[in-house]
Amino acid sequence: MVSVPLRRTLVALALLGLLAASCGGGSGGAPVSDRVPLPASNATKAQLLPTDAMALPDFDLAKYERLVIQLRGTPLLVNVWASWCGPCKAEAPYLATAAKTYGDRVQFLGIDILDSRDSARGFMAEFDWTYPSLFDATGAIRDGLGYIGQPLTLFYDSSGALVSDWIGALTPDVLSKRIHQLLTAAS
Repeated sequence: MVSVPLRRTLVALALLGLLAASCGGGSGGAPVSDRVPLPASNATKAQLLPTDAMALPDFDLAKYERLVIQLRGTPLLVNVWASWCGPCKAEAPYLATAAKTYGDRVQFLGIDILDSRDSARGFMAEFDWTYPSLFDATGAIRDGLGYIGQPLTLFYDSSGALVSDWIGALTPDVLSKRIHQLLTAAS
């Protein structure tokens, strides 16, 4: 049986050409599932989740990891995107609808990478996103998590464990299925 990290690596390599041709990307370290989780005591007392969806605060990998710890107790969907990315535009309406449907049971979070805040805010307004996004001008969070390209969607269970990921544009069926898996695991 192929291990999850090895399978991710093989899938990533197979998709590398496709991703480079569409939205491209950098490189990174070990996948999240290979990392030792930060102990809860490393979380800061101040809440890191933006309360204003359009705030787009600067985040790096360490701050993102602290935020994931703070959000334990609720399933979490994290979408890595950029306003200039065609596949990101294709999936944006599905994410907006899902956030409105499931946002009371699943925390939605975006990570805007390799972008400008003005363009990102325009994108968020165009697609009527009501959930917060973080701003990562260099793509360091995505790279540090061991991924390349965007869009990328990460699904965390209520314990804060990464349970699945989706590389490329989400379809409504995939999005719905993954969210239902999160909700089933949480109940």
